[in-house]
Amino acid sequence: MNLFYVVNGKKLKQYFILLLAAIFVAGIIYAERSNITVFQQVSNQPAAIYSVDTDRKVLALTFDISWGDTRMDPILEVLNEKNVTKATFFLNAQWAREHPEIAKKIADSGFEIGSHGLEHKNYSELSDEEIRKQITAAHQILSEVTGKTPSLIRFPNGDIDKRVLAVADSLGYRTIQWDTDPKDWENPGVDRIIGTVVSRAHPGDIILLHASDSSKQTHQALPTIIDKLRSQGYGFATVSELINDTDVQGDRAQEQQKSN
Repeated sequence: MNLFYVVNGKKLKQYFILLLAAIFVAGIIYAERSNITVFQQVSNQPAAIYSVDTDRKVLALTFDISWGDTRMDPILEVLNEKNVTKATFFLNAQWAREHPEIAKKIADSGFEIGSHGLEHKNYSELSDEEIRKQITAAHQILSEVTGKTPSLIRFPNGDIDKRVLAVADSLGYRTIQWDTDPKDWENPGVDRIIGTVVSRAHPGDIILLHASDSSKQTHQALPTIIDKLRSQGYGFATVSELINDTDVQGDRAQEQQKSN
């Protein structure tokens, strides 16, 4: 009889341990569901735009410029010769102030003007107030120099975090990144720049190119890029036109944001 109670006591202990384990697992599952809910709420915060979701074969050529005055004219000449009237230029405000005639020429050509910030530094390393000052100062300069009021911003080096996005959003700006990057500023070769852009282009794509003096091959690759994309049935739009015409594809932006 004593043996019977001992055996059943062991079983009861085993059942108790299993019950505790089940409660523990249930707690983990509940916590995970809570985490998912929190993540979904975070997704409603301002997000950078890398591309747009569309079935139409349309994409945006974008050009960043922060220094120099020798590459912009050749790029504008190519766009004119190829009858590309829609593109977006992200201008560094200090550069625009030093080269007002070039900045004005871009705007007068009908191209969209976006902000590339005031100073070429990583904005995620700045305080909220410093970020605000950089954006507002750049906004004033670009508006005065180009005669256009920018509403899009691409931060130097594409450096963003949730704070940067929140400050930009509070100032009425939408943060623009890119989906296709041939790294033309590294001057990898004209054929490589062309191949990267043409092979990766897709409907709603935002293509990153550069017009600073350090990018010596962009204007050489641009004519073939335009021809090949058109041969694939693509048309060109400004970034704002892409956004206004389709739903923003923002989940990739959330995945690539910094966690600061």
